[in-house]
Amino acid sequence: MTDGNLRLQSGEEVNCPTRSRQAKALALLERGAAGRAERIAALRQDGYPAYSTAPGWLGYSDERLAALCAEAVAEGFTQVRIKVGAALDDDKRRCAIAREVMGDDIGIAIDANQVWDVPTAIAWIRELAPFRPAWVEEPTAPGDILGTPRSAGGVDIMQIDACRVAGVNENIANLPLAAKFGVPVCPHAGGVGLCEIVQHLSMFDYVALSGTTQGRRIEWIDHLHEHFAAPAAVARGSYRAPLAPGASTQILPESLAEYCYPSGPAWRASGMP
Repeated sequence: MTDGNLRLQSGEEVNCPTRSRQAKALALLERGAAGRAERIAALRQDGYPAYSTAPGWLGYSDERLAALCAEAVAEGFTQVRIKVGAALDDDKRRCAIAREVMGDDIGIAIDANQVWDVPTAIAWIRELAPFRPAWVEEPTAPGDILGTPRSAGGVDIMQIDACRVAGVNENIANLPLAAKFGVPVCPHAGGVGLCEIVQHLSMFDYVALSGTTQGRRIEWIDHLHEHFAAPAAVARGSYRAPLAPGASTQILPESLAEYCYPSGPAWRASGMP
């Protein structure tokens, strides 16, 4: 995120549907003005905390899970995420492996990908509680608007998505809402280009709103970054602050040509219709 993004005037940084909401958002932005320059400097020096999703896919063997957990710790990550929800005994075994390899100081988030109903979520999470999950991601279906408060008592972490809620404007409205209630924002980034986009949103939150990275991390998946003109980068477990202007979403022309459907060589070579 460049200086131009970070130093917008308060009134330019919000897009709220009502005067009341805008006034509250502006008050939060004004509160966040103190120390802004110091936070920009900190981002440039230290980056923004990330967590790794590399170790935890359901199809991995126990040996690969253990190796990837050890690799994540060696690379400086302080948290990993593990997929759960297919079989309880498997989940308990895999969480035990991760905890044994990484020790007590590394966070383990778990992600059920919406497979549980509320009673199942409560029972399953109780069984996994000894492994001290950092959070439980998508325990129930998003359409079950009462499911999260019934299973967890409320929302402890907001996981914004850069694209699914209509892009930057809606997320700029979501971030003050989270800041108002003291809810940490840890964006979802498990898709092509999402790491590139959400880094700007989290860094905006840190610099202009929340003023802290405590309890906040951005998902990192080391996948397909080579197709972007300004790819996201992580070092020592933290996102490096982007230096190029824009949202880091420009795809390289050669990648667009290769994968353009249906005429791109990648599609023709695969025999796709």
